Amino acid sequence: MQSDSSSSIKRSASEGPSSATPVPIMTDPISSIDSAREHEIEIDAYMAEQGEDIPTQPASLTIEQKVARIKYLRDKPMVAGDTWYIISRQWFRHWEIACGILSDKSLESLQEKDIGPPDNSSLFDSQGNLTSNLVEHIDVEFLPEEAWSELVAWYGQPINSLPRSVIAKAFLQTALELRPPRLKVLVLKDLGPDADIAGPPHSYVTVSIKDPMKTLFKALVSAVTARSNLPSRIWKIEPGELPGSHFPASKLASWGAELVSEGTDKTVEDSMIEPEDPFVVEFQENGAWIVDASQIVRAPPPSAVHVPPPLFSNDNDFFSRLSNQRTSAFQNTQPFRTPSPSRRGSSSKAKESSVAPFKSFGFSKGSSKIIQEPGTLGLGNMGNTCFMNSALQCLAHTKELTDYFLSGVYQEELNPDNPLGMHGAIAEAFGLLLHRIWARDSTSTSYSPREFKSQLQRFAPQFSGYQQHDSQELVAFLLDGLHEDLNRVLKKPYVEKPDWEGGGDFELAKLAQTSWDGYMKRNDSVIVDLFQGQYKSTLVCPECEKVSITFDPFMYLTLPLPVNKKWWHVIHYVPWDPSLPHRRVPVVIGGNSSFKDLKSLLGRWMGVRPKRLLTLEVFNHRFYKNLDDSILCGDMAENDQIFCFELPCNSRQSRSYKPKDNDPFILPVILTDVVPPRPSYSSYSRGTNFGYPFIVVVERDQAKSADAMYDAVIERLQRWTVNDRDLYTWQANPSPSDAVTIPISTVSPIDSVAEIKENGDVSEVDGMVVEGDIADQKDFGEDDSGMEPDPYIVGTKQDVFNLRLYTGYKDYTAGGYGSSNGRSEQWETRTEDIEPGAPLLKEGDAFLCEFDENMKSYYFGTSQFENSRWDDWVLFVHVEYLEAKELAAAQKSKGITLDDCLAEFTKQEQLGEDDLWYCPRCKKHQQATKKFDLWKVPDILAVHLKRFSNSRTLRDKIDTFVDFPSDGLDLTALVGERQVGTRLAQSGSNIKELGIRDVEEPLIYDLYAVDEHMGGLGGGHYRAYALNHVTEQWYHFDDSYVTRSDASHAVNSNAYLLFYKRRSNAPLGGKTNGKIEEAVRKAAAETEEENAAEPEVQLPTPPSESGATPFPFPSTQQPSNAGYLTPQSNTRSTPTSSPPPLDDGDPTTLETQSDDLIAEDGLTLCPLELASHQFDFPDPSARASPTSSVEVEPDYDDDPLHSSLFHAHENIDSWVGSSQNGLPSPAVSDSDINPFSDMNSQR
Repeated sequence: MQSDSSSSIKRSASEGPSSATPVPIMTDPISSIDSAREHEIEIDAYMAEQGEDIPTQPASLTIEQKVARIKYLRDKPMVAGDTWYIISRQWFRHWEIACGILSDKSLESLQEKDIGPPDNSSLFDSQGNLTSNLVEHIDVEFLPEEAWSELVAWYGQPINSLPRSVIAKAFLQTALELRPPRLKVLVLKDLGPDADIAGPPHSYVTVSIKDPMKTLFKALVSAVTARSNLPSRIWKIEPGELPGSHFPASKLASWGAELVSEGTDKTVEDSMIEPEDPFVVEFQENGAWIVDASQIVRAPPPSAVHVPPPLFSNDNDFFSRLSNQRTSAFQNTQPFRTPSPSRRGSSSKAKESSVAPFKSFGFSKGSSKIIQEPGTLGLGNMGNTCFMNSALQCLAHTKELTDYFLSGVYQEELNPDNPLGMHGAIAEAFGLLLHRIWARDSTSTSYSPREFKSQLQRFAPQFSGYQQHDSQELVAFLLDGLHEDLNRVLKKPYVEKPDWEGGGDFELAKLAQTSWDGYMKRNDSVIVDLFQGQYKSTLVCPECEKVSITFDPFMYLTLPLPVNKKWWHVIHYVPWDPSLPHRRVPVVIGGNSSFKDLKSLLGRWMGVRPKRLLTLEVFNHRFYKNLDDSILCGDMAENDQIFCFELPCNSRQSRSYKPKDNDPFILPVILTDVVPPRPSYSSYSRGTNFGYPFIVVVERDQAKSADAMYDAVIERLQRWTVNDRDLYTWQANPSPSDAVTIPISTVSPIDSVAEIKENGDVSEVDGMVVEGDIADQKDFGEDDSGMEPDPYIVGTKQDVFNLRLYTGYKDYTAGGYGSSNGRSEQWETRTEDIEPGAPLLKEGDAFLCEFDENMKSYYFGTSQFENSRWDDWVLFVHVEYLEAKELAAAQKSKGITLDDCLAEFTKQEQLGEDDLWYCPRCKKHQQATKKFDLWKVPDILAVHLKRFSNSRTLRDKIDTFVDFPSDGLDLTALVGERQVGTRLAQSGSNIKELGIRDVEEPLIYDLYAVDEHMGGLGGGHYRAYALNHVTEQWYHFDDSYVTRSDASHAVNSNAYLLFYKRRSNAPLGGKTNGKIEEAVRKAAAETEEENAAEPEVQLPTPPSESGATPFPFPSTQQPSNAGYLTPQSNTRSTPTSSPPPLDDGDPTTLETQSDDLIAEDGLTLCPLELASHQFDFPDPSARASPTSSVEVEPDYDDDPLHSSLFHAHENIDSWVGSSQNGLPSPAVSDSDINPFSDMNSQR
């Protein structure tokens, strides 16, 4: 009684708020349960105080309520500042299966009690690092804090909790910060002048990139002490090896320590703080700081190598000045280690190894710095930025684009007022980066483009943070952003797009030129001049044959891969006619085809209407999944059993089907063992399923009688047993007056039938009816011919099985994908619930045929099912299948070429049902045919190989090798403008009026850059190959690691973006080229005037200077007494103005970065030795490469003072630019060191 009273009170409390209480607009579907739960606690507490027993209550929420609760919470929008949690998709999927949302054949027995607490262990590697792939719905799910708390309350304390902040993006967008930066934190200690880093391992702090610096300060201090009131300050030091948490005060200067300001309004992102950056917390001791901040000056680390005497004895010479900046040391570099060494301290292992690969020497007393070839600067990985680095290298090695920026023309064409642009910021950041990459006096081998990334994420927040992104998406954004920032059209007019009105070649060419002229009225930039072409789109109406032709611009070509991604499967086909055998039909169809396409194929092969075919997946003796027209064939696994049933009516698997009042019922039939009777108070449980399920169609008149439905099931069942004759009652009299004959085409007349007795014995009965009193009637007579008459069927045999009615079988399955959640309903109950004369069936009903042991044994056999026909499938192989197999074998041996991809791109196809075209002539939407053709091709052709494919349940990467030429790609035959122009020229038309020129010149392209992707979808690693147009040497760019390579190495199965340049006798770029040439002439004239005014002092010429290749432009760094061009203006600065920004020091907008000067013990080369020294370079294809793109790499930038040498001796440029002077490239090889061996999987 207490329980009833308590629950009564709780029910009244859960009825909701009173009328005086405002009702919220968005209502939690189980909020009343939550309020009831709170009231329960109050009631239980009161009962405990009164000394009464507290009744044990069952779980407050059912599975259905839990599912509804989580769904409700997940539907809430993300709000900036909120905390959401990452949960492993693996665990969440198990929860969905246990709750009946999903079903998995391998986890069918999984119950809610088996799933355990929320567990993210699968997202971490063996070292505890977060794995690379955090793709929503594939690897992880996102849950708001409330939903996470509910799961923890229901299932226990989580394993590896992953809270994440919701951060604001541009344009009122929000996103979850998946990879917040993790920072190292140490404590400053006064350990003596020669002390090393000591103490226990240092701690980590994880903050959001949107957190203010004050939040970072608090987090750093809290990580090392529980006393938050202690006076403290924060030092930021250079990245490196930090073996402990106690940092010696004596090493602050050598580690480049800088005080971090707490009072700034900047965020962590604005301060350009990157993952794994180290910070040192200093606390006051006895009221004073441990170190005097004014005495901390960035100083070079102690040298760990032998220092030979300098080349020049004067302490004021160039090399001595560099020596005063820093000396080189080979530190903490071990064999088979990632070349990201600590820059501080020394290591005995430095003497055990030769020169570390890819690191420059320095011109100093301690070692010699090498002047790097222009265009060979590596870009440091700042945490999953390999996608950006590879794309930037490809664009930076586009000669015409580089010429445009290095000549300063872009400064004249900045369009900061363009509302579609980025106020010129992207163009300026990209220009500064190109100046650094192509600096002629740089000794840096690596640079981290922080300033560019900062501007990028400012205008493209999708690239903010440290997640992996698609390199192609960055190229598309960057080209579009540069175009708008440099658009010469300041005010875009309205331009109406012309329509195709019919005609011949002349009218077609005129329409194309009109479309292009209209586009150029709104878009005119260096990107249009170099990268943009035009394609023709042709649509044809299948009904009225109306032709629509439009011309549209493109910036890059996205080419599909004609990979033989076919779906091969065997379909179990069941005809409706029982006289026809059931068949095994091997099929082959495109992996992206739907089951609607598959039914069209089967319908054609079998001679039936596709709309009458029903496709279902069978698993565990029942229907598991309704394979309707929207399901993709590629979503099915290889071993899935797929049945296709022919029906006498529409299968109703199309979403566009509209139900009719006279539609028959289509029901699944499942065979099961009979279950012994259970007590009346016990719920009914089902027996064990066996055999194959099948489909029965019941007309509405039949549905009014249980007996008629039983007969309909018998008719479908006869296909599956060899004793099909014994499913019926037979009559020998050919024309009995009281017999009702049921013609069944597969049941032939027989002389005897079997009688199954109650004890299970089987006996043959000759020439008599099995049921009724026919045995007592007179003997059968013979006809006039003396032949015995053939027996006829008079009805179905009763009690072969018990026909049970089940509900809850939506889409032929119960409870989602075939789980056993159907409910039994008695025929009597159903009869009482419906109106008289109405059908007894409803949508979602199913039949279960219960066989007792004797009947099951007779009709289907024992354990071997020897009496069944479940294995009697007739193989049906269509000639189209055989042809497809032969074609697939031929294609496999042939391989895929870029020409095949272009042919696939220009192939005609029919629009899908969800992508209809409105025909202006028919005045309705049509499934038109569509075809793309290249009409005009650009000077720079960017090709995107579409390697990534998506479906609702599968995201995949195509790793197939595509063979593409490194030179001589001929597109002449594919370009419509060239074909039409040639025909018009031959007919005497003035093609120049149509904007068509040089029709005699072939359209041949040469490869100059490749952006490649290794690994899977959502992660992996990007690298680039590019041709240096100054030295005509190919290089391989792996973030900061640069090696010489060859064009043949770029042609591999990882190629993702291809960059081609058109061969031409004339300069490329059109209007842009004219502006560049004018800028070069102007700069050359000014330089000549300045050189005439003051003689130039020259550096002694190295022995190998002959044959030097000059840099394509005059340097932006001029002699110090002559002024120079700044990257921000076209005016010339005076020698007394601010120092030149491109003397290989940092531009004013870029933070100063330090060098990593590495030299082999005992190996130093003077400049003259460098001129003739030969270096070996590793073959990138023969050396392992980093599989991680997340590890942050240190920069190796040098200090700016060394550039004074080139201000005073400008003819060093020809020496540096020479490709034949023996000067080493930016990478030095060591065949005994594998620098990539400890690269972890991407985090």
